[in-house]
Amino acid sequence: MPEPTVLAISSTLGALTPLGPLDVALGEIIWALFRGLSYAIAFLAITAPLGLVPGVSAVLAIPAAVFIAFGFASFGMAITSYFKTYQQMGMINIVLLPLFLFSGSLYPISVYPDWLEFLIQLMPSWHGIELVRDVWFGNFDSGTLLHITYFLVMIICGLYFTTRRLRDLFMR
Repeated sequence: MPEPTVLAISSTLGALTPLGPLDVALGEIIWALFRGLSYAIAFLAITAPLGLVPGVSAVLAIPAAVFIAFGFASFGMAITSYFKTYQQMGMINIVLLPLFLFSGSLYPISVYPDWLEFLIQLMPSWHGIELVRDVWFGNFDSGTLLHITYFLVMIICGLYFTTRRLRDLFMR
């Protein structure tokens, strides 16, 4: 009889733990939040000595970035939980490239036609950029609340669908 592989042993042990689908989802998402936190701290650590921090409110960009990472991580995990093969992960780059290019981070979205500008404003990357800009420069208004609400909806929907999908996978 062949020896069991490390993957087989770890997946068997994982199935024997009292963790539920939400616990597994939150574990993966918390890892993504730590990465987002480290990127935000590194960004502030680089921009501060260069004199590019406009004020004290820029420190709030760190929790804003973690909040945005929470939205993307939970929603992304919900989507990727439906992938059947590792090769399907390549589709993520096909989605992320336009999200980045049309986010308003490189140049203003006002250069686009009105219909495209409207579509861009529906994208999560645009809301993330605008939320960080609002916090970075201390411009808190109703738009800031809209961006926060957008990410709250992403987080709630992402956690709901991820938990549901993982529960279905665990019960097989």
